[in-house]
Amino acid sequence: MIIKPMVRNNICINSHPAGCAKTVRDRIAYAVQNLAGGKNPGEAKGSAPAGGPALVLVLGCSTGYGLASRIAAAFGYGAASVGVSLEKPGSSSKPGTPGWYNNLAFDAGAAEAALVSRTLEGDAFSAETKARTAGAIREAAAAVGIPPKVDLIVYSLASPVRTDPKTGISYRSVIKPIGGTYSGTTLDLMSGEARTASACGAGGEEIAATIKVMGGEDWELWIEALEREGLLSPSVRTIAYTYIGPELSRPIYRDGTIGRAKLDLERAGRELNKKLSSGVYSGGAWVSVNKALVTRASAVIPVIPFYVSTLFKVMKSKGIHEGCIEQIVRLYRERLYRADGGGDPAKVPVDGEGRIRMDDWEMREDVQRETAELMNRVIREGASPDTVSELTDIRGFKHDFLEAHGFDVEGIDYEADIDPSRIPA
Repeated sequence: MIIKPMVRNNICINSHPAGCAKTVRDRIAYAVQNLAGGKNPGEAKGSAPAGGPALVLVLGCSTGYGLASRIAAAFGYGAASVGVSLEKPGSSSKPGTPGWYNNLAFDAGAAEAALVSRTLEGDAFSAETKARTAGAIREAAAAVGIPPKVDLIVYSLASPVRTDPKTGISYRSVIKPIGGTYSGTTLDLMSGEARTASACGAGGEEIAATIKVMGGEDWELWIEALEREGLLSPSVRTIAYTYIGPELSRPIYRDGTIGRAKLDLERAGRELNKKLSSGVYSGGAWVSVNKALVTRASAVIPVIPFYVSTLFKVMKSKGIHEGCIEQIVRLYRERLYRADGGGDPAKVPVDGEGRIRMDDWEMREDVQRETAELMNRVIREGASPDTVSELTDIRGFKHDFLEAHGFDVEGIDYEADIDPSRIPA
């Protein structure tokens, strides 16, 4: 079939297998060049920095930062990897989700590079998936000929629903402000038109449910499960991702339901760091505050498309813009496995709250000031599509949004007939 993007209210409801596969290959090439110095995975493994990963588990491996984390560990350091995600497969009559194609492309690239990879489809919140993952870790380690001891665990789950494995109760997360309705200017990605978007305030049950889904409880359960199975390396490192953002987005993000959940994620990170940096362990746990990027969720949050589009304009003009893979490569190279750290987790640079700050370029005073000035100009000049196009990088935002679904990828013939049940060879 011929597959074209289907976008409704800033939500893309389909994906393109060839575009997804090409994007993954491009990310792999970037990791090889910028983290492995152009070396093949075998050579990269031999020259990995002290403490570099050899056996990696990525929870939420199929898109965004999770996918980038898996690519960078495997193709930057030659690590064997196990990935877990929940995606819908494609069929002969219907495309699958982008993450399903991304996983196929990653595994194909790993096989070509003689890297060991195991990818599991399943609900990462469930005890059953945790048990299956333990088996996959042992299989991956045996295939490489190393002990089944995971030395890097990336927790990058983004799911709207979680069923508590202990109680069987299901919870659904919401992205809402707390304490009242929030309204802000947002952008229609396809037309470039500005409009006002609002979100009503969340109640107490919604706040609690969002924390259950997106907080740190499941991260802690994963570490407990792996420890029971004897699968943690004594020097294990684990990392999860969060976002803080500017003052203008605080009501809907940092001070909203998702922010409460992220505060709980940070709590879990501190508790896990105490555990994994003492006693029998010499590793650590961190939450990395990453920069604003285009995700499937960010496109529908009030004010975020407007802010991110303008931020991109400023950061690209200064030569400091990063996508997912660029951000994670810098995270590994300059923070988590920095060469001058000598493999010591205690030398990972953190802020006063123990967080890794990969949003350092986004939150620079000059970047925030110029972004705010441009946003104010857009509003003053009527926020027409022409003004939005001139003063923001709405084109870049739209490209990243479509690219995340396999569209608008350079070199792909979108008029060609394609089988949605697989990725092209």
